[in-house]
Amino acid sequence: MTVGELKTIQFDKPVVAGSLKVPGDKSISHRAIMLGSIATGKTTVKGFLEGEDCLRTIDIFRQLGVSIERNGTDVLIESPGIHQWKTPVGELYAGNSGTTARLLLGILSGSSVNSVLTGDDSLSKRPMKRVTNPLQAMGASISGASEGDFLPLSIKGGALKGIDYEMPVASAQVKSAILFAGLNAEGITVVRESAISRDHTERMFKQFGANIQQDGNAVSLQSGQELKGTDVVVPGDISSAAFFMAAAAMIKGSSIKFIDVGLNPTRTGIIKVLEKMGASVEILEQYGKTRSHMV
Repeated sequence: MTVGELKTIQFDKPVVAGSLKVPGDKSISHRAIMLGSIATGKTTVKGFLEGEDCLRTIDIFRQLGVSIERNGTDVLIESPGIHQWKTPVGELYAGNSGTTARLLLGILSGSSVNSVLTGDDSLSKRPMKRVTNPLQAMGASISGASEGDFLPLSIKGGALKGIDYEMPVASAQVKSAILFAGLNAEGITVVRESAISRDHTERMFKQFGANIQQDGNAVSLQSGQELKGTDVVVPGDISSAAFFMAAAAMIKGSSIKFIDVGLNPTRTGIIKVLEKMGASVEILEQYGKTRSHMV
């Protein structure tokens, strides 16, 4: 975490004040690596979160033949595109990252490589059926313990068909896995949710050149689209900022400025809750280098 001038003033009467730049958004960091690896050409990522889960995602795509160079929070990806990936020599290890595993199931199902996806003991106990069920309905060849419910899972990439899928429970991970598979599935893929989950994937698909349509709680994608490398700036994670927001809200006279924090409407619930509780939150700049200020 990079702290600018954050400090507590006067021990007998503490006040939290200053400016704060929190680490990059974890969900966007994952997706930036994934989309940059699927796309053809060069992708630059700035503000990448250097966490274990996100680093697992990088390691996996390197095994698939994608060139990824990292210098701290700056990442350079050069990919031949998903159809030119190579079959990995060993297993693809997702560690404890559920996002890596679930989204990769959709990506690998529509690729041309065969692979085995594994995780640590904790991840191997987490169910995958809510992802593998719709993917198998698209024609994905996924096999493993309990009919594909737990890692390790074997994925044989191949031809898929689009699906019109109504999700039992809103989930950004499941939605994303299906949309990733839909990129290489024949026809149109539609995902319907009872409530809109976070939409990082849809927004980033558009940034990489995909034509994706949103109609209410439904998202649709036509197959056969080739993504192109681009530049991605990962905003600060509002989840990391939430702790300091709460601290400032509790202590009278506090004032914190958050620099370059993400304000995706599907992630700003903390701001709405604090405002309802009487906190003053001001958005200083909505686009570009977004900053929020809290008193």
